[in-house]
Amino acid sequence: MGEPPAGPPTRTLPYTLVITALVLALAAATLAALALGSVRIPTANVIQILTGNADPSPYRTIVLDVRLPRVILGAAVGAGLAVVGTTLQALVRNPLADPFLLGVSSGASAAAVSVIVLGVGAGMATTVTIPAASFAGAFLALLVVYALAREPGGGFTTTRLILAGVAVSYVLAALTSLILVVSARADHLKEVLYWTLGGLGSARWDMLALPLTVLAVGTALLIALARPLDLLLVGEEGATVLGLDTARFRAGVFVLTSLVTGVLVAHSGAIGFVGLMVPHAARMLVGAAHRALLPVAALMGAVFLVVADLAARTVAAPQDIPVGVLTALTGGPFFLWLLRRGRAREGAAA
Repeated sequence: MGEPPAGPPTRTLPYTLVITALVLALAAATLAALALGSVRIPTANVIQILTGNADPSPYRTIVLDVRLPRVILGAAVGAGLAVVGTTLQALVRNPLADPFLLGVSSGASAAAVSVIVLGVGAGMATTVTIPAASFAGAFLALLVVYALAREPGGGFTTTRLILAGVAVSYVLAALTSLILVVSARADHLKEVLYWTLGGLGSARWDMLALPLTVLAVGTALLIALARPLDLLLVGEEGATVLGLDTARFRAGVFVLTSLVTGVLVAHSGAIGFVGLMVPHAARMLVGAAHRALLPVAALMGAVFLVVADLAARTVAAPQDIPVGVLTALTGGPFFLWLLRRGRAREGAAA
């Protein structure tokens, strides 16, 4: 089985201080994201608009109807992917686990694209069909990766897990391309590109209720399951001795994480590496105990994706770069660093 997620065993900073700093960072990132873009809006005007003291104007429309829904969706997706990544790393006791690397995001994205291209449930696509299909795709992809990576003795290795995730992702990408080619409709290309690269540009007020609800309920449930997640870090046998039915617990949490990932990907497309990087940074601040770790990871993920989306909107303004491109540019080197650190530890242990 792979190494448990690395992290300090105890908190290195006062927990209240960390939470307060992250809340302030999220508020600052939100304010910056509302003020900056192809149209720059003075911060004072943004504050007036948010407090309801501004007269109707183009600025008010830009802030409330265009940027604010996008910022809220970005914060929700970042928080959810970070929480799911933290949970998956505990479930498989592997620091490289991530919804993107394990094929979960690819499964959700492929299912969403299939629904769009095939026109299944066209009248309810945004609110019902795409989220339902994304959940099913995420869950099936995770089950396949789990089955492929599992060794006869029941454990995992880093190599098997990553290879299984990459293989499943490639198959799903090929399936998505096949569906697109068979459909032979050029108008699907832009939508498919959106789902495969990830983006927040389609955010609207009427689409926020579902991801926010799923995020809140899913995170609350995972925080309630913090003790079993902690038990998994001590190992399969140790968790079983301490009374945890690991097989049943993993199955239930796999369903829950697939649901959260599927709903988020249904609204943002496949945004990679957030669930890989953020949990490691969060552990450096508060340690590996999940009751403290999960809220911190959620806040850090929200801050990270809001800032990343702001960069995506402003780096090449007025062109809007898919935010998944920027997260991949930062996450790829981080992934390679984790691999190198893991090899160094294995060499030291030998």
